[in-house]
Amino acid sequence: MKDRTKLSRFLISWLVAMLLFTAPAFAQDTNFYVFLCFGQSNMEGAAAIEEQDRTVDERFQVLAAVDAPNLNRTKGNWYPAVPPLARGNTRLGPADYFGRTMVSNLPAPIRVGVVNVSVAGCKIELFDKDHYQDYAATAPNWMTNIIRAYGGNPYERLVEMGRLAQKDGVIKGILLHQGESNTNDKEWPAKVKKVYDNLLSDLNLEPNSVPLLAGEVVHADQKGACASMNAIIATLPQTIPSARVVSSSGCAALPDRLHFSPEGYRELGRRYATNMLAILGVGTSASK
Repeated sequence: MKDRTKLSRFLISWLVAMLLFTAPAFAQDTNFYVFLCFGQSNMEGAAAIEEQDRTVDERFQVLAAVDAPNLNRTKGNWYPAVPPLARGNTRLGPADYFGRTMVSNLPAPIRVGVVNVSVAGCKIELFDKDHYQDYAATAPNWMTNIIRAYGGNPYERLVEMGRLAQKDGVIKGILLHQGESNTNDKEWPAKVKKVYDNLLSDLNLEPNSVPLLAGEVVHADQKGACASMNAIIATLPQTIPSARVVSSSGCAALPDRLHFSPEGYRELGRRYATNMLAILGVGTSASK
């Protein structure tokens, strides 16, 4: 009987030791700041990736939301955030210099990760979990192919990747760049709020607990084709108290007047980061 008791105690001690030993491998790192990114083509990235964009601090990571064989990336794994960040054939976007600016201003132990699920040309309705199928059914073939890359449901893919990211780090913010396809839609703020509220609920986050940063579309000072939408985007904080609007004033655009140039994206990304750092109570210095 004594031997059996000793054996039981030994096994319990061994099991506890093993759990303590293996726990750090699966523990959430509170110094890993995760940001969810979604929207349409400007969040995907639509400008050429230049040589200066190909080197990145390894503290800035991207969680692959799709398989990208040409980049040697597999869905659900973290990689150094060398662009492109959305899919294998996308380009430079605001998330690139958002992350770079964040890590250049945060203390060395802190890492930054982004998850980017974006669909060129889409309305915000594509991220409405209740009605996305109605919208997707009307999408042109080229958009359908992008939607298919996200398993037919971009919103659910964003949630899936968000849950994975939560195993490794802490979701600190949501970055949105969308609106061109909803130009002059006065219901856009309410539609965004529904997506935002659903995201927080599906990720078990408290209501209004995560900042939402929404970027303006190409500005009137760049003769933006959809610049009138910025007046509607400006009202978003009235609907979502945690929202902030990121100005695109002065951010250079491509000739199509819909997308930003490489430098325009770099500047817009820095502005997203400046807003987020201010929320975190961190001052900014010259960004890389």
